[in-house]
Amino acid sequence: MRIGMAFGDVRGPAPLPEITRQIQEAAAAGVGTAWVTHGVGWDALTTLAVAGPTAPGIELGTAVVPFPQRHPLMLAKQALTVQAAVGNRLTLGIGAGIARMVSTMYGLPTDRPARRLREYLEVLRPLLRGEAVDHHGSAYTAVGALDLPGTEAPSVLLAALGPAMLKVAGELADGTITWMTGPRTLSEHVVPSITRASGGRSPRIVAGLGVCLTSAEDAVRARFAEQFALAGQVPEYRAMLDREGVDGPADVLIVGDEASIRKQLDRVRDTGATDLMLAPIGTLEEQSRTTAYLSTVAG
Repeated sequence: MRIGMAFGDVRGPAPLPEITRQIQEAAAAGVGTAWVTHGVGWDALTTLAVAGPTAPGIELGTAVVPFPQRHPLMLAKQALTVQAAVGNRLTLGIGAGIARMVSTMYGLPTDRPARRLREYLEVLRPLLRGEAVDHHGSAYTAVGALDLPGTEAPSVLLAALGPAMLKVAGELADGTITWMTGPRTLSEHVVPSITRASGGRSPRIVAGLGVCLTSAEDAVRARFAEQFALAGQVPEYRAMLDREGVDGPADVLIVGDEASIRKQLDRVRDTGATDLMLAPIGTLEEQSRTTAYLSTVAG
């Protein structure tokens, strides 16, 4: 199982040079993938265009760019521009975004997300391959093509949790990225659902989880529960926590000493997930200690 690390909003606010430094350290330590999250802070694709060229060798991914705010022609252009900047190391993770944020911040519709995403991918993927589109659908009109020399179409992963979105991910994308989804839900719901929908292909399944190396497990869980309390109320995540049979985000946090974390990582590996996207959380000291340990696991 490939070990990647998450950077950006999920760790808390940080200056762009600090995120760049963190990604450089991850690349030097042999971490497989640097995933940049996309929330209310830095733009994930722009961050990768800045940081990626300074961190050679590591795969770079977005986890994830919300698509409702971006016309597919514009997202394809931006993604391919980043591809040129980072030497074709980009994996493009996209998703519907948190419905409450999309509707209240942008005033955009959030109904039928799987249907909208299906149509979006029917436009986006040909554009990424350099093909012309002439699309007039129920949600999108897109006419045109992109000619960006030296770029390769990035792999596309979807933030898919529910059955309908996992079906779209299996049929039209290269895999899925999850967040705060525990091992029981991964093995019993996510992995079989997307694998079944993929029609015999082997989808990439990226399991995103918070992690903290500590001897004060109870205190870290309590702090994480407070910091991520609102996330646990988001319907998209709440449904996965309910499937897991847990009370909140702290119950799926990977936390403990080295031996305990190793066992928890092995449990996720046994679900059939192909990748781990680990987000070190806590104080800067805790994050640094956790990152150092994860570097040994990745290597």
